[in-house]
Amino acid sequence: MKKVKTILYGAALLLLVNACDSILDREVVLSLTEDDVLTLYNNTQSRAVAIYNYLPSGFRCVDGAMMASASDEAEYTLETSSIQMFNVGSWNAKNNPDGGSWWNNFRGIYLVNHFLANSDNLDLEMYRLNPDDIGHEQYQNRLDNIKRWKYEVRFLRAYFYFELIKRYGGVPVITRPVEIGDSFPRNTLDSCVNFIVKECDDIALGLPIKYTEQENLGRATRGAVLALKSRVLLYAASDLFNSPEKWASGYANKDLISVKPIDRKERWKKAADAAKDVIDLTDAGYALSNNYQGVFRSYTDAEIILARRDGASNDFEKTNYPVGYDLGNSGNTPSLNLLDDYEMLDGTAFDWNNKNHAANPYKGRDPRLAFTILSNMTKFNGRPVECWTGGRDGKGVPRATKTGQYLLKYIDPELNLLEGRTSVHTWILIRLAEVYLNYIEALNEYQPTHSDIKIYYDKIRRREGIKMPELPDGLDQDAVRQKIRHERRIELAFEDHRLWDARRWMIAADNEMGKGVLNIPLRGLEILNRGGVPSYSPIEIEKRNFEPKMYLYPIPQGDLDIAGWSQNPLW
Repeated sequence: MKKVKTILYGAALLLLVNACDSILDREVVLSLTEDDVLTLYNNTQSRAVAIYNYLPSGFRCVDGAMMASASDEAEYTLETSSIQMFNVGSWNAKNNPDGGSWWNNFRGIYLVNHFLANSDNLDLEMYRLNPDDIGHEQYQNRLDNIKRWKYEVRFLRAYFYFELIKRYGGVPVITRPVEIGDSFPRNTLDSCVNFIVKECDDIALGLPIKYTEQENLGRATRGAVLALKSRVLLYAASDLFNSPEKWASGYANKDLISVKPIDRKERWKKAADAAKDVIDLTDAGYALSNNYQGVFRSYTDAEIILARRDGASNDFEKTNYPVGYDLGNSGNTPSLNLLDDYEMLDGTAFDWNNKNHAANPYKGRDPRLAFTILSNMTKFNGRPVECWTGGRDGKGVPRATKTGQYLLKYIDPELNLLEGRTSVHTWILIRLAEVYLNYIEALNEYQPTHSDIKIYYDKIRRREGIKMPELPDGLDQDAVRQKIRHERRIELAFEDHRLWDARRWMIAADNEMGKGVLNIPLRGLEILNRGGVPSYSPIEIEKRNFEPKMYLYPIPQGDLDIAGWSQNPLW
């Protein structure tokens, strides 16, 4: 096999040079003073913390856009953004708008492996030999911390591998520092899934159930580990990784894109059990929030299981504020495709043929709509938003929304951008509502009559501030499946789930059931204002193109040429 270079070696070369005089080198540490060792200990902690920076942040994933704008959730207003390549189908192995995810995750994996290989070299003997009690206590505390940091970075490595397999299928599993001359094959998808699951099993008990200290919020906990396991097993049980014949029948290396063909119900059971383990972790204090909107402007909400906290800035607001507001650029604008899926308050579907519905498509809808989508005439930052043609935020203004709507979820609505005001933003990676949805989706496939399906479905919909109708009795398995999928679409909108859910359910491309959801034209609203009375009409914004080969990303061509790996199907 040819030598693996580019990402696997490009990252390694720089770090291998630095490792020659690593702060963790044993020969150096033995000759240092207690103050020097403390400095090295703190630097070791800093190295572990720095790896968290490689966790994804969904605010500006691709050329300023969220991944929602590569799905049927939204349209990115800036036409020259490379996110549009996903929508028109012009991307490939040499030019992938999200190609940085390959580099980012493998670099994170390299840093984890380097940390694990060197962290034991930090010699704390002088603390152990210290005759006073404080010295002994410091010694034990620091040993415990180093052990915990190793569990934390192993969790991060597992998370990075999940980010890779959901995009690429099987990838090389590397658990040691890369050396010049190494070569690595692509692992089977099954072995990648098993690696992540085993890592989660091995480290879960080594991490605290929760942190109470402010400075430790955001670190990996037992709940985060178990929740990642539940998500990985849910993906492993889903259609995409179990039905290669439906989209890649002629592909010779199906073990790279699908798991072993064992009993699907057993896979669903494992996914359900893993999610229930998180739910049963009562000491963690997780709870659904009664303030849906507030969850996305918090770092300490009890619903959050894992989040990445970015520094104070106003970049997200500048990108997504309505265009009529100072420094606003419209950004990721919610689609009519998404708007239409929000139910009426009584649980019935919205219908454009209903004159009352069409007169005001925002009235009497699921409350989560108003917390997610900034709609016409809604008061925002001191004035009503004017999304109609000729309005301050509507068509006719350069860079105005094409869909007739703006994004509200994650937005701080009170910033004065001209004055440079900023806000701290938290990208939620895992929250309790997702775990509930993971659980009931898997449970419905494994044991569709189980009473927990209704219990946890209703918990999401009936919580304070939402109060949507419960799951009706008497539905068959497929009807419940559609209800659960609908609930994921609404509850998790703009949280970087829809694009991957559409893939793993294999509803993105056209199939025997009809047009794929990522192959349907994106729609928006034509809004007119006559005498202060708005009118709303559905319009087509953009044709979309999603082919079956796009269920998985192509392996980057540069790595493929050097490593001699098999490319993913149809690319």
